[in-house]
Amino acid sequence: MNRALDIIENNLGGELELGGLAKEACSSPFHFQRMFSALTGFTLAEYIRRRRLTLAAQELALTDIKVVDAALKYGYGTPEAFAKAFRKTHGVTPSMARLPGSPLVAFPKLSFHLSLKGDVKMNYRIEKKEAFHIAGASIEVGCVDGENFRRIPLFWQESASNGTIRKIASLQPDRPIMGACVDFRPDTDRFRYMIAVEVPAGTLEADKTIDGVDFVEREVPASTWAVFTAVGQLPDSIQSVTKRIYSDWFPSSGYEHAGTADLEIYLEDGAPGKDSVSEIWVPLKKAAD
Repeated sequence: MNRALDIIENNLGGELELGGLAKEACSSPFHFQRMFSALTGFTLAEYIRRRRLTLAAQELALTDIKVVDAALKYGYGTPEAFAKAFRKTHGVTPSMARLPGSPLVAFPKLSFHLSLKGDVKMNYRIEKKEAFHIAGASIEVGCVDGENFRRIPLFWQESASNGTIRKIASLQPDRPIMGACVDFRPDTDRFRYMIAVEVPAGTLEADKTIDGVDFVEREVPASTWAVFTAVGQLPDSIQSVTKRIYSDWFPSSGYEHAGTADLEIYLEDGAPGKDSVSEIWVPLKKAAD
């Protein structure tokens, strides 16, 4: 991971190729992005953007580089796009960054450090499951600026208040409600999040909109799964265990993420004053040598 960070740092003014970065981290491109996001709290693309804007601000403040040249150097096709991103990060325009005393924001280079842990146990099991189908309500979200951490809890709140969860549960009343991340688009850091249940294939004839909500059905491929138990208040319990899966469990497991759906299965709703019990299902494949 640190070798990948060094390559990023040495090429912030040029092209960065995801496959090469992932190879330096001994990982697949998909798993590298997921690992990076889980460990740092923001996406690879967001980290690169912040570092480029940090260096761009320093150049504008300390040299006579033109704004248009800084925009092109740090990956922006137009000065307008550069100025918009620059102002969002620094609170000032690129031209204002040249003024003495202008406030700027620095986003330092990251580095990863080995920390020997293991004082808190992780409860999990390995399961193999044939392909199955899930159906339910869905939204498309991204990871930039933590959109997924804000939008997904809001989606649950909306679905509970407007009756959507009741509609989902009625598709297969004997199955627990789950959250599922599907349709990953690594090139854009976007994916589809579903509140769903396991259903017989063909329960929904096609994707449709019901009362303004997108209902879809997806096949989850046959997989070997690591299944982790999360106990506590939602969504903190799920998010805490998920981070430990990537930071603690994966590096010593001999596995990597298979790149298919992630599942959160809600087994028990926490009554007032009591914790919820959930399971996180992560699809596995043997790690590359």
